[in-house]
Amino acid sequence: MLQSRSMKRILLPAILLVAGLPLAAQPVRVIFDTDMGNDIDDALALAMLHALESRNECRLLAVTLTKDNRWAAPFVDAVNTFYRRSHIPVGAIRNGPTPEDAKMLWEPCQRRAPEGTWLYPRRLATGAEAPDSVELLKRVLAEQPDRSVIIVQVGFSTNLARLLESPGGKELAASKVRFLSAMAGNFAQPKPEYNVYTDLPSARKVFSEWPTPIVFSGWEIGASLLFPARAVETRFGWVPHHPVADAYRAYKKMPYDRPSWDLTSVLYAVRPDDRYFSVSPEGGVDVDAKGITRFVEQTGGRRRYLKLEPGEKARVLEALVELATQPR
Repeated sequence: MLQSRSMKRILLPAILLVAGLPLAAQPVRVIFDTDMGNDIDDALALAMLHALESRNECRLLAVTLTKDNRWAAPFVDAVNTFYRRSHIPVGAIRNGPTPEDAKMLWEPCQRRAPEGTWLYPRRLATGAEAPDSVELLKRVLAEQPDRSVIIVQVGFSTNLARLLESPGGKELAASKVRFLSAMAGNFAQPKPEYNVYTDLPSARKVFSEWPTPIVFSGWEIGASLLFPARAVETRFGWVPHHPVADAYRAYKKMPYDRPSWDLTSVLYAVRPDDRYFSVSPEGGVDVDAKGITRFVEQTGGRRRYLKLEPGEKARVLEALVELATQPR
């Protein structure tokens, strides 16, 4: 009987191929590189990734941080634990940008249940207890099959620039990463964009030297998709307390809608073929001294950027809200 079952497992994929039936898609392997704490869209994007993993569409391998604040890693760890994935490693940056405290991080982390325990349990008390982001990137990438990982970068380029500078880092990225889905730049108008100008040298390095394709979701994409406060007020009600909803309320006075910048990079990374967005021709991206990005079309270029057709906005926003608020 055991031999018969084993033979079935071996033969079934071949039978499906011969019959012309599609095989189940493998979950997308994702590393989430984020400046968690500087805006609330990072937290919503992390919630999306957990929803997509629950749907077997992705596997979140690690979260690496580019905000150098003691509460960033504990908050991410608390969210991962809330979604019953406390095993996901979290990497913290050392000597990085934006060390300022953020209420959306420390307030949920310090909430306690009536019995005195943490409302949102976590392993990490501070970022000092987390491994270095670049060391974690290298370890996790080395463990993956070739060309199997999509890195979603929704903060500064600091970690990835340091990866490129580290011994063997560029070669590791070239062999293990399929593409980089980056929320960065502005491709609709010549204006500096926060994720670029905050660490301009790193952005320039990554945009020019990263060895795999990069698909940018520019400022203009997320700015046109406002995540509704109404969804935060009503759609997280499946649980009495939710760390992402608490972070949203702590970030600004409610009610407020917020652009969905980082969420769009997650959506494209995991569902690139679902036609939520169109994509520019291939080319390159230059960055000037002010942090203004300029796309230059060129045959064989490995940089592209997303475009959003007006008729697709409602469909995209519906997907973002559904995934970010999905019960675990």
